[in-house]
Amino acid sequence: MENPTKIAIIGAGNIGNSIANGLIQSGQFSAGNIILTRRKVHLLEPMKAKGFEVTGDNSAAVKQSEVVIIAVEPHQMDGVLQQLAPELDPQKHTLISVVTGVEIRQIAAIVGDQTSIIRAMPNTAIAVQESMTSLASNGANNRAIELAKSIFDTVGKTILINEENMTAATALGACGIAFFLRAIRAASQGGIEIGFHSEDALLIASQTAKGAASLLLSSGNHPEREIDKVTTPKGCTIAGLNRMEHEGFSSAMIKGITVSASIAAGLYHAEKK
Repeated sequence: MENPTKIAIIGAGNIGNSIANGLIQSGQFSAGNIILTRRKVHLLEPMKAKGFEVTGDNSAAVKQSEVVIIAVEPHQMDGVLQQLAPELDPQKHTLISVVTGVEIRQIAAIVGDQTSIIRAMPNTAIAVQESMTSLASNGANNRAIELAKSIFDTVGKTILINEENMTAATALGACGIAFFLRAIRAASQGGIEIGFHSEDALLIASQTAKGAASLLLSSGNHPEREIDKVTTPKGCTIAGLNRMEHEGFSSAMIKGITVSASIAAGLYHAEKK
């Protein structure tokens, strides 16, 4: 049964469109109940062809919706919030921000603290219903929190976190998609070097990565427990793992995540009054 909630996605770029596509592919939402906005509205023609309502009028989209998802760039945030503030009804709207680095208190300073505000950090795997989405609230009522969770649960997994950890969630969950994709690319390149054609190497690497993640998600085991199952004395697996560690594999991943978190924390700068 489809969810009848009307949703406006303000700033339908890559992540906004990924959210929209994921919601309809989940079968829980219809394109006709989702309004997409962006300044260059002609770029939304492919989405319009799928049945989404598209417009360049943010205020009109908010008036027609119950859930407002803001997915603009951090430097656009204050201007968009100022535009939307007069249209937001605390009795009607739940505001969800997926904008990196903008705290709930900073949003509330512009739209008012009576509006239910949720911060969400999904990743682009939302387009295939495999997102890891972190959620934090401003003490929003339980209905608003459950509404946000129900939306993002249809397109992957969700976790409720303290807002102070949202920058970390950005680096690990959102930026992390790129990190794991790069690891898969590296594995496929290794496969080419040892004899596979590129398309075969990428398939093997991608499915192997998916299998590794599925093992952890289904069992709840620590990665090392699963690693122990495939490492034998003087074996080829442990030899490969040890060489990767000597070359800095784990260290590079850790450093990449911490650097991304540092950059993410500084992306938004509130407009000076």
